[in-house]
Amino acid sequence: MTNYLASLPANIDIAIIGAGPQALTLVTHLLQKRKTMRDRFWVFDASGRWMNRWFHQFAALEIPHLRSPAVHHPHPNPYALRSFAENRESEFFPPYDLPGTQLFQEFCQDVIHQWGLPDKLVRADVSSIEPTMVLKRSRFRLELSNGQSVIARRVVLATGAGRKIVPDWVDKIASAYPKDRLCHAQSVDLGNVQIADEQVLIIGGGLTSGHLAVGAAARGAKVMLMSRRRLQEKWFDAEPGWLGPKYLKDFWAEPNWQRRWEMIQEARNGGSMTPKMMFQLRRLERQGKLRFYPECQMVEARWQDNQWQVDCDDGQGYECQRIWYATGTGFDATVDPLLKNVIDAYPIPIVKGLPVLDQHLRWSGCELFVMGGLAALQIGPVARNLYGGKMASDRIVPALTKPTLAGSISSAVNRKVFG
Repeated sequence: MTNYLASLPANIDIAIIGAGPQALTLVTHLLQKRKTMRDRFWVFDASGRWMNRWFHQFAALEIPHLRSPAVHHPHPNPYALRSFAENRESEFFPPYDLPGTQLFQEFCQDVIHQWGLPDKLVRADVSSIEPTMVLKRSRFRLELSNGQSVIARRVVLATGAGRKIVPDWVDKIASAYPKDRLCHAQSVDLGNVQIADEQVLIIGGGLTSGHLAVGAAARGAKVMLMSRRRLQEKWFDAEPGWLGPKYLKDFWAEPNWQRRWEMIQEARNGGSMTPKMMFQLRRLERQGKLRFYPECQMVEARWQDNQWQVDCDDGQGYECQRIWYATGTGFDATVDPLLKNVIDAYPIPIVKGLPVLDQHLRWSGCELFVMGGLAALQIGPVARNLYGGKMASDRIVPALTKPTLAGSISSAVNRKVFG
């Protein structure tokens, strides 16, 4: 575990917040472009480990392989994973050479050490980003969870995961209940649950719901899989055309930010299952281990007699001992605590929670850059995915390495946006 708070300078050039796949992709692309940037950035993450949350979630849900093909990963060379996995063909899954979870984890660890990144990671949570002036120059004061603070000239927000989406009925539950009997998918660890012979209700139509269902059934639970619409089958979150000009050309040409947001929703179209996952779920249904409840939404849940009494909008009532809701995560800059002071100091248009950034994914008026789902208005529907990290890095790296791009473009965008 890394902890370099004692040697952290009081003033730094670039602060990268988050140590997940987006941040790792940015750092490798930055060093590929200019090795001398190594001494100019620090990465902040509460866990003190690169890719910690990513690896934990894959292990907790027992996900066997990625949903993205082998060419999508944090290394600048798209074929680096293939080279790393020489003689490990059995760890790529058909039909799109999807890398196995263990293989991908080992590859990422190799990338981290190959680029000398363990010593660039600070084990600290950034609790606030406060725009400030130092010697008449715009800077950011980062408050850290341990009480320390650091001044950064530039900041990249690469936290990526978004906030948990909690259904309305959860907040309306009046009765007290054991906390482990109602969980968001991110809080479920299949390796640590005893659920044999329990009725487990899983809510959601995305791939996470599928992994939870398979894991619960394997542990002897009787699974109820409830979704607000019929389950969709898709190999990827969004069509591959969104990775290149086929679809992005029209997206980037669209001047109306509201319309761009609508295009993103249409492209992702909520959660979906892969054909392979649907095959597994239908097999469990035939075996009597799982029941589908499509086009059904929870209205109310009550903890009574050591189980849940559930009412749905179809007028039916159900009983179960445990509820896991895989309702996903959302991105909204207006409720992100790290962006509160930035929004106050540098107000910009925000559409349905997504900020209107400049072409380098920079917050207009300052040197804050955004990666992941919050950059979707510029990157498109795959902004939160692995390839979205590469697309974001291709935009941010030039602005970090070329002094001529600092400030001038933000000013130009300010004039364009605010007239």
